[in-house]
Amino acid sequence: MIRNHSLSDRLFDLMLTVFLGGVFLVTFYPFWNILVVSLNDATDAVRGGLYWWPREFTLDSYRTIFRNGELINSVKVTVLRTIIGTPLSVIVISMMAFALSKRDLIAWKWFNLFFIFTMYFGGGLIPTYMIVKSLGLIDSFWVFVFPGMIGVFLMILIRTYMEQLPAELEESAKMDGANDLQLYARVVMPLCVPVLATIALFVGIGHWNAWYDSYIYTYNPDLKTLQAVLVKILNQYQTGAMLSEAEQLANTNKRIPVSGESIRMAVTMVATIPVLLVYPFIQRYFVKGIMMGAIKG
Repeated sequence: MIRNHSLSDRLFDLMLTVFLGGVFLVTFYPFWNILVVSLNDATDAVRGGLYWWPREFTLDSYRTIFRNGELINSVKVTVLRTIIGTPLSVIVISMMAFALSKRDLIAWKWFNLFFIFTMYFGGGLIPTYMIVKSLGLIDSFWVFVFPGMIGVFLMILIRTYMEQLPAELEESAKMDGANDLQLYARVVMPLCVPVLATIALFVGIGHWNAWYDSYIYTYNPDLKTLQAVLVKILNQYQTGAMLSEAEQLANTNKRIPVSGESIRMAVTMVATIPVLLVYPFIQRYFVKGIMMGAIKG
């Protein structure tokens, strides 16, 4: 069926397109400008006027930061914590959500109140640090995984999604002799792929961007995460304490390939690009998972 659009409809579509295009430029251009500055020669960048393309393309800023051995090690730590922490969190949170989706669970109401209570009230940093220390997790890799393994808000999303699944599926599986673990693994989990992918994205980004736990709970430089090292590099380059190569070149009146500004832009890209590469693969699950997990029909 071909629909004839009126003039008002076309004007509305045009205005909507212009508005969305403006929103896209406002949100995308700062990121693009950061990339351009990080790929441009530092001496040339001082002149300004970098908008869409680098005038003098160079990878010196990226070579400089990746010659930092501490940064390379931090990338390994962050990737490892993301690979290990994300699936563990998804499994634990989904199992908890599966149990709390059963209204006939003994003390179901009190369990829900207990978990919701933790969303509003916490012990604070000092008691948390004392608990982590008593568990022997200080200066341990597992301090990145265990303390933040459970997220109540994410559990509520998964639980709400599970409550919308047809009850007949569970009844049929039980008639075939399936126990609760088989019901969870073989029936419920395959049907919850959209919301689980959404939760995995949240948890994975949280692990990738985490730096405060590394700052508080670890003293060993080999356990520092990418974001913690990037903060250190940003501060050092901002004060000029780490720019030895640039200083030597400046003393010999040669061109300076990198600067504090170009280094800051380069490390920002290093921290951002991996997340941007992962998101398109689970984008189709994201909206569906959020909507069906947040709204109960």
